[in-house]
Amino acid sequence: MSSALTFPADFLWGTATASYQIEGAAQEDGRTPSIWDTYARTPGKVLNGDTGDIACDHYHRWAEDVDIMAGLGVKAYRFSLAWPRIQPTGRGPALQKGLDFYRRLADALREKGIKPVATLYHWDLPQELEDLGGWPVRETAERFAEYAALAAEGLGDHIDTWTTLNEPWCSAFLGYGSGVHAPGRTEPVAALRAAHHLNLGHGLAVQALRSELRPSAEVSVTLNVHHVRPLTDAAGDADAARRIDALANRVFTGPMLRGEYPEDLLKDTAPLTDWSFVEDGDLAEIHQPLDFLGVNYYSPTLVSEGDPAHGNDGHGASAHSPWVGVDRVAFHPTPGDRTAMGWTIDASGLEELLLRLSGDHPGLPLVITENGAAFHDYADPEGNVNDPERIAYVRDHLAAVHRAMAAGADVRGYFLWSLLDNFEWGYGYSKRFGMVHVDYPTGTRTPKASARWYAKVAATGTLPV
Repeated sequence: MSSALTFPADFLWGTATASYQIEGAAQEDGRTPSIWDTYARTPGKVLNGDTGDIACDHYHRWAEDVDIMAGLGVKAYRFSLAWPRIQPTGRGPALQKGLDFYRRLADALREKGIKPVATLYHWDLPQELEDLGGWPVRETAERFAEYAALAAEGLGDHIDTWTTLNEPWCSAFLGYGSGVHAPGRTEPVAALRAAHHLNLGHGLAVQALRSELRPSAEVSVTLNVHHVRPLTDAAGDADAARRIDALANRVFTGPMLRGEYPEDLLKDTAPLTDWSFVEDGDLAEIHQPLDFLGVNYYSPTLVSEGDPAHGNDGHGASAHSPWVGVDRVAFHPTPGDRTAMGWTIDASGLEELLLRLSGDHPGLPLVITENGAAFHDYADPEGNVNDPERIAYVRDHLAAVHRAMAAGADVRGYFLWSLLDNFEWGYGYSKRFGMVHVDYPTGTRTPKASARWYAKVAATGTLPV
């Protein structure tokens, strides 16, 4: 038996972050508030009243962070552009100071042999656009395309790999359905309208990027594709899984990858809306060729027919369900060990998900754009941070990726979430996902044992077993 699993020589080993979670400098160099600035400053919305005002201070310490990545030998870094740092009001010309920051970052990465991978939108919508209606209104999709064009024009000579949206499901259904993410609205129809306009914004942005970037540039989208399992073989449980799959996954993969909304989704949500906000030509605009699909995976979802409709779905406590239009679906804790987020550790879900996606969308390469876990990490008296649970989690999930590839899934890379401990949305600074520990009062970075382990995997392309 081999003592290691070997990945292809061109497999892309990376790590990832998001702008609001790490940058800080919330009011510097012309940046204006995003919906997450507003939401985090609203009492009761984020644990301990935490905000991203300072976060990891990456805006000032980016060079140190690039050096850390270079020391770890990662080959790619996925980060997001802060829309209100580049286009403060969501309209008008680009702010050069914002573009300059990302130019410096991208150039420093390239000098160290690290591929910059830019996400246009990781949830920090300019507050002024939310004040005009946010993602539930069509104009936001049009503004997003203009922003995409500005970013590509200003950064296209520095960045060759682009992602339009990160996890639009969270933006639509946590932001406008359950209200546990910014902007904190609880309006079921608005959530469905937001999903459509995120789809439309994606399609328009792909076209804007293609028009500005060189032909060799790669364009993608990242989805948190839910791996939904029925509790039993009963027909009611199977239908519950179908309904969640429609609202979690196919509401995006349908229009983006097939050019259509699933008929069962439209039927399920008919009591809420007739979907008349989908205008003639929208689906053609949304259905654009992609170079790869980004897949974020953390834990599977287990459902059955029954109450309550929103139950323990792992997305944050709210009296309002993100599963708008879905009645009598119960969420169940899956068996197994859990992370500090309470999410079950189950790498088999990732293997099954990759095989499903490769079967449903043959010819479309896949990249794991987020995978990782939060644990209760701490520095010992000598300053070391040992996190064997994270090493085990990543090792098991990489083994699942390897199995999926052996079975035919075309997976091109893996980005460990996250480079740094950071602002974990509604949980503030209470959850640590990073392979680099951050002491928030001082900003001191300390690579954890998992960082050193991952560096060896990335350097050799082999996974110890």
